[in-house]
Amino acid sequence: MFSKRALGSAFRQVSRPIRPVLFKSTLPHFSRLSPLPIRLLSTETKAAIDKAVGSAPVVLFMKGTPETPQCGFSRASIQILGLQGVDPAKFTAFNVLEDEELRQGIKEYSEWPTIPQLYVNKEFVGGCDIVMSMHQNGELAKMLEEQQVLVPAEGQAEQ
Repeated sequence: MFSKRALGSAFRQVSRPIRPVLFKSTLPHFSRLSPLPIRLLSTETKAAIDKAVGSAPVVLFMKGTPETPQCGFSRASIQILGLQGVDPAKFTAFNVLEDEELRQGIKEYSEWPTIPQLYVNKEFVGGCDIVMSMHQNGELAKMLEEQQVLVPAEGQAEQ
């Protein structure tokens, strides 16, 4: 049980008015609400990411490599692409852990705060959560088939 003295002391501290903390921000008001720090993507970084996104029909920016993913979300994304039957000849992955500028730049480029990030034919699809949801509801299979990035069936290989 609490003693009257301890309880009274705690009550006095809680009931005291809180002084507002005044701070001076040099950032615009809206930027304090932004989930990402405001940075301007350099033209060199943007050009490099544009080139990377266009380097293959299916591009995954991930932590690690497809053979050795360095996070569970990257591993899940690779597994989903494998289950969907993405053609390895039409797929490439970039390890964001090798380049800090790429790691931060890709988040600004897509306006998506997390990695991995999937692009299909230069269009941003989403992160692991979106890819997982699309995989589960069949949208991913339909989109990958429409974009013609799957391994061709045996009968279709020579057509």
